[in-house]
Amino acid sequence: MASIDCFEEIYSLYWQKVYRLCRGYAGEDGKDLAQETFLAVYENLPRFRGEASIGTWIFRIAANLCLKHVKKPVYASLVGDYQEEVRSEDEKVVLLHRFIQELKEVDRLIISMELEALPQAEIARITGLSEGNVRVRVHRIKDILNQKFRQHGFE
Repeated sequence: MASIDCFEEIYSLYWQKVYRLCRGYAGEDGKDLAQETFLAVYENLPRFRGEASIGTWIFRIAANLCLKHVKKPVYASLVGDYQEEVRSEDEKVVLLHRFIQELKEVDRLIISMELEALPQAEIARITGLSEGNVRVRVHRIKDILNQKFRQHGFE
């Protein structure tokens, strides 16, 4: 059982990773989802039983919130700002975020966690999928992303 007293330490250890996961899933709404995640962590920390690592538990909360997130038509808003963003940021990064937003919900979560360098075993625990299924999905997602980059003139 974890104590509320350690919340600040947990927050400082996991904020950036959770924020990047949520931003990878929900774009600009990622900050709100990350804040909701830590609100849920704070409220439920006294009930944390330690059946999984604290990180797995936190990412599971974030993943659940991301999956519940009601999507706006992200593609349209990204395309509207696309030309300006390409000039102001690294083109590959902009495209990567755009391509990730076009993936299915679970695939967005999986690749976001993979990009955060979470072990695939932990991704499996968080998503409820088997490790083998996660491994196959990561491979397929990377193939899809590579294909999209090739279609946009990148090798």
